[in-house]
Amino acid sequence: MTSSLTESAPAKINLTLRVLGRRADGYHELESLVAFADLADTVDLRPGAALALDVSGPFAAASGSVAGNLVLKAATALRRHVPDLATGHFHLEKRIPVAGGIGGGSADAAAALRLLARANDLPLADPRLAAAALATGADVPVCLDPRPRVMRGIGEELTPPVELPRFAAVLVNPGVALLTRDVFAGLSLPPGKTNEPSAVPHEPAALLDYLKAQGNDLAAPAIARAPVVAELLDALRQARGVRFAAMSGSGPTCFALFASEPEAAAAAQNLQSARKGWWVHAGHIGAQP
Repeated sequence: MTSSLTESAPAKINLTLRVLGRRADGYHELESLVAFADLADTVDLRPGAALALDVSGPFAAASGSVAGNLVLKAATALRRHVPDLATGHFHLEKRIPVAGGIGGGSADAAAALRLLARANDLPLADPRLAAAALATGADVPVCLDPRPRVMRGIGEELTPPVELPRFAAVLVNPGVALLTRDVFAGLSLPPGKTNEPSAVPHEPAALLDYLKAQGNDLAAPAIARAPVVAELLDALRQARGVRFAAMSGSGPTCFALFASEPEAAAAAQNLQSARKGWWVHAGHIGAQP
């Protein structure tokens, strides 16, 4: 019996997200400092079986049709580049909120590609993996090697990994879904790049200043569609010990960075008690999971 292979699929956090402009083809040019959280889905692969997927876990029911899952889309995309690709039966344990702006589906797809690379003796640097990742989704390339870095373009331009401190953090999702296309539709940008990329500082105090200055350009259109995001951010910013709070990606999940793990844990407990409908996770962001 073939042994199963396992990969963690950590949540992707957009510490910053600037929309630099809208291209003539309608896509948006982005610049985002991305880090990864300790929160993660788990993807298993039993090689040799027919290509298939089953899903379990707290957010399995919300993850939609198995046929449309990005894990299978990624495998199909890689098979187009590697015709003799050996696949198998995937199992996904879904712990990351769905449609939450923290890249759960993209992380799962990237983990599936890493598993297929292992099963087929492909190096992670194989350009066919990168091509399959981009064909699967704009956030999949940055999740393929989940280390902090800046992503630009529509997600295909990645800087080398950057060193970030490990921040105690709280993630909060208000229990509403926001579709990325709907949030982007709330932007009013003419074609053409409007801003130049900026460098990421490495000293902790300067980095926090950078995060505050850069922000997330999608927060305003997300709040227009889901006003609870503003309420959530306000609650995080009032928490004791918070150093920075923002929305991740196209939302609605927001995060807060804290001065210490006990303060993050206390803030998470207070939020969970006060907002029974909100999903809350205390952990860390920044260091590689």
